[in-house]
Amino acid sequence: MRVVNEKDPNPKMKDNGAPATPAPGAPAPEPRPNPLAHLPLPFQAVDYNLKGYHLEAAVQPGQVAVAAGYLDSEGFSLDTITGVDWLAQGQMEVVYDYFHPTRGLRSVVRARIPRENPEIPTISQVFPGANWHERETHDFFGIRFLGHPDLSPFLLPEDATFHPLRKDFSA
Repeated sequence: MRVVNEKDPNPKMKDNGAPATPAPGAPAPEPRPNPLAHLPLPFQAVDYNLKGYHLEAAVQPGQVAVAAGYLDSEGFSLDTITGVDWLAQGQMEVVYDYFHPTRGLRSVVRARIPRENPEIPTISQVFPGANWHERETHDFFGIRFLGHPDLSPFLLPEDATFHPLRKDFSA
């Protein structure tokens, strides 16, 4: 463990090597410019240190393939797709994580869908690797990806009628 004191040559580092929180009253770091501001989607720059990504956009379900196409044209690659069950709100959320391999940027696209009819278009025609992620999300959350070539069970048994990552699931 590293002890920080006034004689420490690098007093802004925590014991884990991460930058320390700025002192109260210290100026906030300048926000990075939004490199996707030119796209016709609501991408917002966010604080990477707080969120773990640089840009995010909340889109309507019908816009996920369009967003994937724009990110593909900007050189982004698909990292993962997952779901979130917002049981109290009666919604499911599909979260698409993208990264840019040369610019060091990470972007997130989110879309909410009704929990009682969790359907959203596939993005597998833009990113063929989405096939696996969409099948996994379908298994665990019951989200149907419209236009997907094969939503057969991927990780669960073929006869599974349950979705174990839904908040109302009980074993």
